[in-house]
Amino acid sequence: MTLSSISRAFSTAALVALSLSACTTTTQQGATGITRSQLLLVSSAEVETMAAQSYEKELQSAANKRALNTDKANLERIRRIADRLIPQVSAFRSDALAWRWEVNLETRDELNAYCAPGGKIMFFTGIITKLKLTDDEIAAIMGHEIAHALREHGRERVSQAYAQNAGLGIVGAITGMSQGTSALLQQAAQIGLTLPNGRGQESEADIMGLELLARAGYNPQAAVTLWQKMAAATGNSSGSFLSTHPGNAQRIKDLQAAMPKVMALYQQAKRNPAPSRAIVPRS
Repeated sequence: MTLSSISRAFSTAALVALSLSACTTTTQQGATGITRSQLLLVSSAEVETMAAQSYEKELQSAANKRALNTDKANLERIRRIADRLIPQVSAFRSDALAWRWEVNLETRDELNAYCAPGGKIMFFTGIITKLKLTDDEIAAIMGHEIAHALREHGRERVSQAYAQNAGLGIVGAITGMSQGTSALLQQAAQIGLTLPNGRGQESEADIMGLELLARAGYNPQAAVTLWQKMAAATGNSSGSFLSTHPGNAQRIKDLQAAMPKVMALYQQAKRNPAPSRAIVPRS
């Protein structure tokens, strides 16, 4: 066996060992029972810092264009909805209550919204106005995006990119011999935080989001009407919000299958509304 083949074998074995040791889950099961193990090679703090920097850049860019939080009526709507949804995150992870949550609205035609790692939410006006969303449907989108953050799907994608691209750098990180680990992490972050979520992550966020929706007292059936509106607006094509999402028919089928798990939570929330949590606005 040559030296290079020995190195490759050692690298592969080390990568497998590190991957196995890093498999965990970021959330409790909740009523919907999400239990998938995740590959998490980088820390939450690292990913949240990088995501916060990206979020700040987007806010600054929108502010420079005079497009940040200019639609006061819809800004108030999404912040009011977030105030009801955020307390429900404790069903999946109590530490998320302490995140520095933020909700902003950019005047932009795209059918898009996201929640960055650490609780930084952004909606684009296009998704609200073009689809004529009800509060329940806005909550369905927001619950879905919050679920991505709770499950740390961004951190998971960074870890996957790191594992795929590190090679011998992983070995160096284990043995302390590498000088390029930081550069590898930065490269992985650029890949992982900019790539869209995978279909499995999207399906996971759908079901967890449905539970958040129900616990906050919003009608879970709004998740179905939302995707019906999205399908009609896009002609079942893949816009930015839909690029890796499951097909609308399958998504609706999966949501309807999960309804029995969350309807009792919704009815309970309607009878006994949970206290909301006021988000301190940026401006």
